[in-house]
Amino acid sequence: MNDSRTKRIAALADLLRRHTLTRQDELVDALRALGHEVTQATVSRDLDQLGAVKLRRGSETRYALPETLTAARPDVMRLRSLFAEWVRSAEPAASLVVLKTPPGSAHLVGVALDSADFPGVAGTLCGDDTLFVATASNEEAVALAAEWTSWLRA
Repeated sequence: MNDSRTKRIAALADLLRRHTLTRQDELVDALRALGHEVTQATVSRDLDQLGAVKLRRGSETRYALPETLTAARPDVMRLRSLFAEWVRSAEPAASLVVLKTPPGSAHLVGVALDSADFPGVAGTLCGDDTLFVATASNEEAVALAAEWTSWLRA
């Protein structure tokens, strides 16, 4: 990564930590004000590299970095709340649990699961709207899927 790109990504991360920015065009304008000539496509790639996700709080959506999500409250109540809002289904598949989310939301749930050190979860692999949760056994996957499915109805 070249020096100007490194500085631009650091500036973007700083903007996301300090400000509530809801659209990529706002990020483009903010970066340009800091002296970084960027396009929306560049910002989109940089957001992806940072692992930034769009977070909904009430009626507001904003970009957030994974570390700001995990610092908030990585406990079971937080997970239950995230699952109720973002997870559409939880299905066992051998020793995995397959979680389905709205597009762009799998990473949000995965970061929270990884940081919470949830019992039975060996690790996660996130796509755009699908999250694979690795467990130690088929039985563990079935039990976790059942527990998490009950959270979706709560």
